[in-house]
Amino acid sequence: MADEQKIKEILERGVEDIMVKEHLEAALRSGKKLRVKFGIDPTGSKIHLGRAIPLRKLRAFQELGHTIVLIIGDFTATIGDPSDKLSKRPTLTEQQIGENMRTYEQQLGKIVDIRHAEIRYNSEWLGKLDFREAARLADSFSLQQMASRRNFKDRIDKGEEVSMREMLYPLMQGYDSVAVQADVEVGGFDQLFNVKAGRAIQKQYGQPEQDIVTTQMLEGTDGRKMSTSWGNVITIVDEPADMFGKIMAINDELILKYFWLCTDVSQDELDAYHRRIEKGANPRDIKIELGKKIVALYYSQKDAEEAATAFEKVFSKKELPEDMPAHALSKNPITLSELLVEAKLSISKSDAKRLVEQGGVEVNGAVEKEWGKEIAFKGGEVVQAGKRKFVKIIL
Repeated sequence: MADEQKIKEILERGVEDIMVKEHLEAALRSGKKLRVKFGIDPTGSKIHLGRAIPLRKLRAFQELGHTIVLIIGDFTATIGDPSDKLSKRPTLTEQQIGENMRTYEQQLGKIVDIRHAEIRYNSEWLGKLDFREAARLADSFSLQQMASRRNFKDRIDKGEEVSMREMLYPLMQGYDSVAVQADVEVGGFDQLFNVKAGRAIQKQYGQPEQDIVTTQMLEGTDGRKMSTSWGNVITIVDEPADMFGKIMAINDELILKYFWLCTDVSQDELDAYHRRIEKGANPRDIKIELGKKIVALYYSQKDAEEAATAFEKVFSKKELPEDMPAHALSKNPITLSELLVEAKLSISKSDAKRLVEQGGVEVNGAVEKEWGKEIAFKGGEVVQAGKRKFVKIIL
């Protein structure tokens, strides 16, 4: 007998749209074992909470006994997914892609049962296509269909370049569905054009058209869509304290959405959180509970409690963290921007400059606003960047 509650969860929780819902619902109730596809391009080295949402949907399919097919896009990453991109995406080298996907299977295993998943790399089939096959693929779409795609149309209307390379991307992602004979494809709502391409190309190759489940998009720490390109991400491999701190920094209006999309709370539990907020509960207190749940999901309850305690010490009691890393200077004196980059408190000198100019850097509790200033350290100084990053200087 079909598990009605789990089917309801698949069809409703965190779902933006389903194509074709009636067909998928009937298939889920029929007892047929479905092949459920999800593709992820290694354009960054870490999977963030936004990308984890469709992965959590895959886990729900697994729990009903279906086969999930995880496609790591080592080939499509060289093309670059133009979805939701406002400008042409740069091409990644094979070396960059190799480094990015080095720990992908380990990260995926934090969410789905890797032992019972089919893991494929799309270079296996895309790397073998010749021009004849590419022409057959291209017959699935017209130029007008491609040009009317929202992000392409916006750029064309502005007179900006859209490369033919970018137009190839949905053809390749669609062919993935043919290669693995997918019954269902799961993806974020920003992937709608690409996952619909799978249906069109399956039809071109005489296969049944896959059903589609698109999941809701998650906002990041700055309120925009969570994106590696924008740096507003909370990744599933962030250290517990860093993960907790980032969750505490999200906008209060996103609390319930994060509970629903990023944790396993039930509808009754979510409704209880909603009522507490409506009755005037401090959003910070509820956000602490959210942070603990998410950290525990990817680490342990002990890690979650320790991260919450560390946060409380640093931000409420203004104490320094106990496990502060030490940093040995490469030279002394050193400019503040150089120090921030080499101590991994900033990702680049331009990022360091911005952080300093915004008053986000302190040395021994004093704000420093000159990014090019050389500082002579004596050892033992504490450098703080932003709200959560600290190092102790050693000579």
